[in-house]
Amino acid sequence: MPKEMIKAIVLAGGSGRRMGGNCKKQYMLLAGRPILYYSLQTFQDSCVDEIILVTNEAEYCRTELVHKYNLDKVTKIVPGGQERWNSVYSGLLAAEPCSYILIHDGARPMLTQTMIEDSVTAVRTYSACVIGMPVKDTIKIADDEKFAVQTPPRETLWQIQTPQSFSYPLIVQAYQKILEQHPRGITDDAMVIEYAMHTKVKLIQGSYRNIKITTPEDIVIAEAMMHIQLE
Repeated sequence: MPKEMIKAIVLAGGSGRRMGGNCKKQYMLLAGRPILYYSLQTFQDSCVDEIILVTNEAEYCRTELVHKYNLDKVTKIVPGGQERWNSVYSGLLAAEPCSYILIHDGARPMLTQTMIEDSVTAVRTYSACVIGMPVKDTIKIADDEKFAVQTPPRETLWQIQTPQSFSYPLIVQAYQKILEQHPRGITDDAMVIEYAMHTKVKLIQGSYRNIKITTPEDIVIAEAMMHIQLE
């Protein structure tokens, strides 16, 4: 029987336009180290067997991250594509052979071992699962003129994070269908599964700290949370 292989794809191909400046957000410093370092190090210390890094700055990542911090689970660095799903699919092809895959945004540095362990446990049972948290605020659905037209029950709403975890054959087949059809409005890997495979995705509680670094204010917030953890 083949050995179970669990791999992670870490996406680091975003442009970071909302951050401003010339440095892409995943390489900006957070508590003295590049933002991307933190998720790579967390996967390095986890049960994941290999890490596939998707980036268009391969030489920088190899020198300033993989070699500098001895991240030997990063076995492949592959270029990203024009759209997010092109980047994910490149990572999926590079991950073969694989049993389960965890797909994570490198701009989420607050990843924890608990999130990874909970994802691995759930994906073995459900084949498709995502980290997220129940929303705290009331959500309004707006029309084209920015009038509120509906208020969905808050207890049914979750804000979705990463990692998002899948059976490898399931997610590869789903992406192959998506790349053939090019549907609009798909923003994460769970939607790929829902659209292409009509498979339910299990929600796993993560943490409100698992923020995505998008604006300069997010770096301040992340550094504050890191400081609290260290105290």
